[in-house]
Amino acid sequence: MTRSAWYGLKMIMIPDIFKYPTPQQDGAGGRANSWFNDISPLPTSPRRGEEVKPFSDDIRQLPTSPEESEYLQYPVIEAIDIEKSYWMGSTVLPVLNGVKIRVEQNEFVAIMGPSGSGKSTLLHILGCLDRPDTGTYHLGGRNVLAATDYELSRIRATQIGFVFQAFNLLPALTVFENVRAPFSYSRINKREARSRVENAVARVGLTHRIHHRPAELSGGELQRAAIARALAIGPKIILADEPTGNLDSKTGFEIMNLFQKLHQEGASIVMISHNHRVAEFAQRVIALMDGRITDK
Repeated sequence: MTRSAWYGLKMIMIPDIFKYPTPQQDGAGGRANSWFNDISPLPTSPRRGEEVKPFSDDIRQLPTSPEESEYLQYPVIEAIDIEKSYWMGSTVLPVLNGVKIRVEQNEFVAIMGPSGSGKSTLLHILGCLDRPDTGTYHLGGRNVLAATDYELSRIRATQIGFVFQAFNLLPALTVFENVRAPFSYSRINKREARSRVENAVARVGLTHRIHHRPAELSGGELQRAAIARALAIGPKIILADEPTGNLDSKTGFEIMNLFQKLHQEGASIVMISHNHRVAEFAQRVIALMDGRITDK
């Protein structure tokens, strides 16, 4: 794929969670540069047959700055008294009612609840895709509710890894290119981005399929590619929305074993699921019912 074709495709198809709005959209007056000026050159895709460097055995990301060390002193997620309602005509529909959730560093938490309990709304708020009506939300000790839309976009693109039930891979791109997609909107140079992509793909055991497109992958491989995309940015937290929902039981079990392995290696994970057997892989299960949350 040519570079011009890549840029045209990514502008149309890359999910909005990876995009930064322009300062004009954000209302942040005084910013001299738009988000597009932050884009670094794209990492070069390895040629077919080229050896891909395996991932190091030590995958834990140690603090690299005083700011990072300070971050590790706080819970990765702390949301208090979260309220969210939607209007349906002239009727107010309360969805979340005083939700409190705290997730520590390197904790694996599953949130369970029936359809309509508010799971997706809560995940959207934790993923900085939506704002609550009231309450407080700190990500790594930082008040994200005080952030502008531009800043929230940067948080989504650099600190939160998303894994979706439907995979959300771009069909025209290879595994390497899909995992690389979030770096189109970051300042990371192409050599570093390529290294992170290759490492993330190796980490989920998909190096042998790195040149293949989604149509050539099995359901389990599609979800592994999606997990690699979430891992590549080095997120503070991985948010997984029904990650086994589109998989058979055997493949779902393999994916949950992978999540458990990532957690053992240092990842912080919050997973939405309605499946009790899937939730058992987590350290802690939280029940959500009628917009209220309680530990099980």
